[in-house]
Amino acid sequence: MGKNNTFSGWGNFPVIKGELTQVSTEDHLIEAINANETVIPYGNGRSYGDNALNEHMIHYNDPINPIEFNQETGIGQFNAATQIGELIDHVLPFGWFPPVVPGTKFVTIGGAIAADIHGKNHHVDGCFSQHIISIDLMLQNGDIVQCSHQENSDLFKATCGGMGLTGVILNATIKMIQVQSRFIEQISYKAQNIDELFSHFHRYDSKRYSVAWLDCTAKGNKLGRGVLITGEFLKNGVLSGYNTDNHSRLNIPFFLPSWLINHLTLKIFNTLYYHLSGFDEPKKVVVDLNRFFFPLDQILNWNRLYGKSGFLQYQFVLPLKKSKEGMEKILNIISESGQGSPLAVLKLFGPRNKNYLSFPMEGFTLALDFKNQPALFPLLDELDKIVLEYEGRVYLAKDARIKEENFESGYAKIKEFRRLRHQDNLEIKFQSHQSKRLGL
Repeated sequence: MGKNNTFSGWGNFPVIKGELTQVSTEDHLIEAINANETVIPYGNGRSYGDNALNEHMIHYNDPINPIEFNQETGIGQFNAATQIGELIDHVLPFGWFPPVVPGTKFVTIGGAIAADIHGKNHHVDGCFSQHIISIDLMLQNGDIVQCSHQENSDLFKATCGGMGLTGVILNATIKMIQVQSRFIEQISYKAQNIDELFSHFHRYDSKRYSVAWLDCTAKGNKLGRGVLITGEFLKNGVLSGYNTDNHSRLNIPFFLPSWLINHLTLKIFNTLYYHLSGFDEPKKVVVDLNRFFFPLDQILNWNRLYGKSGFLQYQFVLPLKKSKEGMEKILNIISESGQGSPLAVLKLFGPRNKNYLSFPMEGFTLALDFKNQPALFPLLDELDKIVLEYEGRVYLAKDARIKEENFESGYAKIKEFRRLRHQDNLEIKFQSHQSKRLGL
């Protein structure tokens, strides 16, 4: 692609000029790395901010044997460019499913590792990296290194969650989990405020999958009201008939006017969603896994709903003992600001792992989408201070604007990450818009 092309993450902010080089062999990959002063690996463009953006980006996709899978053991070697949806298409007929999936099936395996993604089951199964057996990684000098929890473990801990700053992931060997159906038993529990919502999470923490939507425009005794949704795979043996594209989709063909999202429409949307989604008694339904795991994928180009200026997703986590108090403070500030989010997603995390920049810690995480507008940035700066006050941190895969000092305060192992980047000379070649902004 030409150098005058513009690129952005899924949030359409920031937008930069850059060149994306597509390569399909290791020799061409080495050439592309050497041809540019700095590069960053680029997957499918589904991270929200600027972590996969640079003046020079490389997309590596080996078309030969992209998936080698053992249907008896559930262990497979997968090309880094393989998307989560393609992975499901391949392994589900044999009774297997990815151990961790994000909110969209259009994320690549390489991107999932670089962000060390979490899902609705972190409190049970942890992050994506905890199910990886090994990774093949190309360094800046063309060397291909295998790293794992045991072998080259420092490089493994820097790569998982390292946002592509340790090299180009070629492939990964991963263990799937066994399932007996493509359908999920979904149960919804209405919560009238944040106290009730947190109680639901703790009461149903034995469920493998759980996630809550909450109304971030609510105030007073309704603050934090929402709906907890839990899920478990059925055991009915229905595995056939699934396909990534087997459900109808709505397409947003162009950017909508940004004024459509305002305080009034957000209030109306959140109120309607709460009353239409919540029931006084728990509601049990059986849904296809697409609907349970990837509801927004049913709307193609949904990021255009926020207009040409785009949006910023803000996701943070607070330690378990401080989560409710911190969330209450943050939700009060958001509701008073009038800059509420139509998509406010709350999840429960289990214990943190040993990776240097992995995001989850034991506690609660909240992800919010905000329309990009000048008044937003002071609000997010204020939220940063509260997150740090309560010893939490912000997710790099969603970030597009946090200040370096605020980011560092949340990640105790940042020095180890920088040390490894420096000792292996990775900091010279692998850089992103985000890494330069944060001094990574």
